[in-house]
Amino acid sequence: MSSLMVVVAACQSMPGSTAKKTPVYVERPVDLLYNNARDELSKKNYAEAVTGFEEVDRQHPYSEWARRALLMTAYANYQQNKYEDAIAGAQRFASLYPGNESAVYAYYLIAICYFEQIVDVGRDQRMTELALAALNEVVQRYPQTEYARDARLKIDMTQDQLAGKEMEIGRYYLRDGQQLAAMGRFRRVVDLYQTTTHVPEALHRLVETNLSMGLVDEATKVGAVLGYNYPGSEWYEASYKLLTAKGVTPEARPGRRGLFQRIIRPKRGLEKAPAPPQAESQTSSVPVGASQTGK
Repeated sequence: MSSLMVVVAACQSMPGSTAKKTPVYVERPVDLLYNNARDELSKKNYAEAVTGFEEVDRQHPYSEWARRALLMTAYANYQQNKYEDAIAGAQRFASLYPGNESAVYAYYLIAICYFEQIVDVGRDQRMTELALAALNEVVQRYPQTEYARDARLKIDMTQDQLAGKEMEIGRYYLRDGQQLAAMGRFRRVVDLYQTTTHVPEALHRLVETNLSMGLVDEATKVGAVLGYNYPGSEWYEASYKLLTAKGVTPEARPGRRGLFQRIIRPKRGLEKAPAPPQAESQTSSVPVGASQTGK
């Protein structure tokens, strides 16, 4: 690994002394420090890259290179799955340089760090909520960017995840005989996550719950909504059987599942966050996207 600093250590000049002098860190040219760190990054030596970029900021805190190094440090931490450090670095960049062209990447990196920590629906969905909020911020702040396009795809996936959690809780309440609590969860899916794959089942569960409570008219209304929107789904077929068994004839018979009734998997976005845009320039003495005024 290329050395980041010169360490001068020598025995003290006093006769008989065996103590060593405190190491002295000699300032190095900023471009050399940065290029060494960037080389470590290209070799996927992410820990060494973080050390190098932090040294740029330590020795030259007010330079354009320091600004550039701050975002690169966040990215190198992200590559090591050190999400908390990556988020903290990206948040610092966005706070210090909100008008910088690379601020969009900082917000995007924050969102991706949360997104990659999403766990299955059987566990707490706090990270999913944080990811959704951060992804929405990217879209709202920078709607025309490539980062916003990827964020929109991931928003669909996070909403589907949150809807899945609501369904899991609702099914639990339904099995436990807590119909009102179950109904509240299924209604949340229909009201808050209308574009997710869980809506047809949520409507069916509302039919099922209403019937179990003797609310046949309400169940019929929900069944009609389900039949109108998802006539070819398995969930409408199930609701149709439940309603006819109660002597109620829904407005429509279940139809064959057509092209537009098929459940489509959400399109996937980028698997990993790309490198910061500032990393694309390797020879410029001023970071790409960094203004001279620091705005």
